[in-house]
Amino acid sequence: MEFQAEVNRLMDIIINSLYSNREIFIRELISNASDALDKIRFESLKDKDAVGQVPLEIRIKYDQDAKTLTISDTGVGMSKDDLVKNLGTVAKSGTTDFVEKAASGTDSLSLIGQFGVGFYSVYLVSDEVTVVSKKNEFSQHVWKSSANQTFSVAPDPRGDTLPRGTSVTLKMKEDADEFLNPENLEKLIKKYSQFIQFPIYLHTHKTVSKEVPIEEEEKPEEADTEKDAESDDDLEVADEEDDNVEKKPKTKTVQETVWEWKHINTNKPIWTRKPADIEEKEYIDFYKALTKDTDEPIEFSHFSAEGEISFKSILYVPKKAPAGYYDNYYKKSTALKLYVRKVLISEEFEDFMPRYLGFIKGVVDSEDLPLNVSRETLQQSKVLRVMSKKLTRKAIAMLRKMAEDCEDDEDEEDENEEEEDDAEGTEKECKFDAFYSEFGKSLKLGVLEDNANKKKLGKLLRYETSKSEGKLIGLQEYVENMPESQEHIYYITGESKDAVKNSPFIERLTRKGIEVVYMVDPLDEYIINAIPEFDGIRLQSVTKEDLEIAQSEAAKEKAKKLKEEFKPFSEWLATKLGKRVSKVEVSNRLAQSPCVLVTSKYGWSANMERIMKAQTLGSADSQPWMKASKILEINPNHPLIKELKERSQSDEDNELKNSVELLYTTALLSSGFPVEDPKAFAQNVHEIIAKNLGVDSLEVELEAEEPLDNGEDEGEEEEEEEEEEDSASKDEL
Repeated sequence: MEFQAEVNRLMDIIINSLYSNREIFIRELISNASDALDKIRFESLKDKDAVGQVPLEIRIKYDQDAKTLTISDTGVGMSKDDLVKNLGTVAKSGTTDFVEKAASGTDSLSLIGQFGVGFYSVYLVSDEVTVVSKKNEFSQHVWKSSANQTFSVAPDPRGDTLPRGTSVTLKMKEDADEFLNPENLEKLIKKYSQFIQFPIYLHTHKTVSKEVPIEEEEKPEEADTEKDAESDDDLEVADEEDDNVEKKPKTKTVQETVWEWKHINTNKPIWTRKPADIEEKEYIDFYKALTKDTDEPIEFSHFSAEGEISFKSILYVPKKAPAGYYDNYYKKSTALKLYVRKVLISEEFEDFMPRYLGFIKGVVDSEDLPLNVSRETLQQSKVLRVMSKKLTRKAIAMLRKMAEDCEDDEDEEDENEEEEDDAEGTEKECKFDAFYSEFGKSLKLGVLEDNANKKKLGKLLRYETSKSEGKLIGLQEYVENMPESQEHIYYITGESKDAVKNSPFIERLTRKGIEVVYMVDPLDEYIINAIPEFDGIRLQSVTKEDLEIAQSEAAKEKAKKLKEEFKPFSEWLATKLGKRVSKVEVSNRLAQSPCVLVTSKYGWSANMERIMKAQTLGSADSQPWMKASKILEINPNHPLIKELKERSQSDEDNELKNSVELLYTTALLSSGFPVEDPKAFAQNVHEIIAKNLGVDSLEVELEAEEPLDNGEDEGEEEEEEEEEEDSASKDEL
C-alpha cells in the first residue's frame, strides 16, 4: 500500500523542517495516547463495558540492547481501516476533526485519538516505526513503515497480545541513544507531560542490596560419623535451653538489578480545580514543583478567563529576584509556561506577558488555543493579544492587592496602637515592601514601556521622602499628606540618598515643612518624563529653575526688593563667570548655603548629565542641546554673598577673581556637577591653605634631574671602537 499524499517531498518537510527540536516526539506520542484514553473514557459514558477491567494508563519501555523505545496506551485502539486512514494519510488530524464536528453537533466520538502530523515527528529519532493496535470487537493489527513511500498493515501473527489500545515501537537512529536513557526519558516526560491526567509509567531499573544465604561445603563421611558420635555424647549433658536455640544461617550481601514501573506524572494540574477547593499549601507545593524554587512565593493569583478565548492560569510572584535578573532583562523569559490541554507547548513564550513582568512565574492553559501543526508556535492572531491583555491586567491587579493589603494593615496598626503596646505579638511584614525591594525596577520599567498601564503602575511606585524616616511611601500617600496651600509634588534626583538628603536644594523646603521625594535610581530621571503629573498635580524638580513655593504677599514683596537690590551684583558676578552660566539670580530655595547651580526647565539635570556620561556606549556630547544650562542662584542672606557684594563695588583690579572661582566651583560640587578644571580648583585650595599657614610661596625648589640612558650612546661608542680596531689591523697587514 502507498501513502495517500505526495510523500517524497512532504515527509522530508515534516521530518526535517516542521520541528525545531526533535525531543518533542515524546510529547506528541504521549499526547496521542492521552487523546486515545480520552475517547475510550468518553465512549464508556454510553457503553459501560467499553473500558472493562483494563486500567486507563500510558506505559513507556526502552531496550538499550535492541535500541527500541515503546509507548503503549490502553486507549480506544484502532482497527485495520483506522490504521490505514489515520496513519496512512499524512496530516490527518482526528482531534481537529473532532472539534469541528463537535461544534457542528455531529457525532464526534469516532474522531478523538486519531493521529495527526505530530505522529510523524517520530522519524526525527527513528528509522522504523511499528504500531500494534487492538480495538474493541476487532482483531489486533500491525502497521509498519520506514518513512519511505510505502507502509504495511497486516493481522498480528501473535494474536491479540493487547487487551485494548495501541503500542508504538521506535527503532532508534544511531545518534538517538540519548532517548534510551531512563534519566533523560523521565526528564522529558516531566517537562512536557507531567500534567497529563492519565498515569504515565516508565519501565526503569534500580540496584538494591540483598542478603542471600551462603551454601555450606560438603564434608567427608568419616567426619560426619565422628560428629554423630560426638553429638550423641553431647545429648547426654546438653541443657534444655540449648535445644531451643536456632542456628542462624550465614548470609552475604549481593547487588541485584530490579525492574519496576515508576509513576512519573505525580504532580496534578491544580489550575483545573476551583480556587475554593484548593488549600494555600497546595498552591505553594505546586509552585515549588513547577519552578524548582526553594522559597515560597510572596503572592499568587488563580483565575479563569471566559469570552473570545477561554483559559485558566495561576500566576506567582517569587520571593527573590534571580541572580543577574536585570543584567539579562532583554533576554528571553522562561518564567511563564504555556500549556494546551495540559501539554507543555512552550517555556519561552514572551507574548503573553510584557517584559517588565517577566519575573512572574506560573502556567497558562487553554483548551482552544489556535496552534500551528507543530504545536510549537502560536498563530499570531487577535486571540493572542486578548490573552496578553487579560494576563497583564490580572498580574497588575495582584500587585495592587498586595499594596492595598499593606495599607490596610497600617491603618489597623494605627487604630490599635495603644492596645498593641500592652499586648504581646509579632509585627506583620508588609509583603509589598519585600516585593518592591526585589522588583521595584520592574515597575519603573513598566511605566516607561507600557503606556496603557503606566497610570496604574505609577500608583505602585514607592520612594523615601524627607519626612518618611526611611520608609517607602507612594505618591498617593504623599498627596494625602500635602498641605492645602501646596500646589506641587516636590522631588529631587541624585546619586544617593545621603547626597540628596544633604543637598542645598531642599534647605528652605524642609525648613518650611514641605515634604520632598528622594529619587536616587537612575530610572527615576526617565520616570519623570513619563509621568509629569500625578492625579492632576504636577511634579516639580527642586534642582531646576523657577521653583514655585507658596508664600504670603509680604514674603513675595520682600523677595522682589531683594532681587532689585542684588541686581547690579548679579550682573557683575555673571560677567566674571562668563559663558559658564546663563545668568545669576537671587534664590528662593537656599537657607544655609551661599549659592547653588540650577538647570533650565527642559534640559538635563546635573544627575541626568552624570548618568549620560556614565553610559558605556553613549556620550553626553551626542546631544549637546540637552546639556544643562547652568543658572547660578545666590543666597542674599549669606555672609559670604553680602561681603562679596560689598567688595565687588570697588573691585577694579580683579582682586576677587579667586574668590569667585572658588565659590563657583564649590557650587558645582554641591549641585552635583563635576569640577570643570580640577587642577585650578586644587591650586585655589592650596593657596587658601598656604595663607592660613603663613606660607609665602608655593613654588618648590627642584634639583636637576639626570636624563635616563636609552643605550644608544653606548652602542655608537662600541661601533666606533670596532671600526678603529679594523682599520689598525688593515694598516699592520
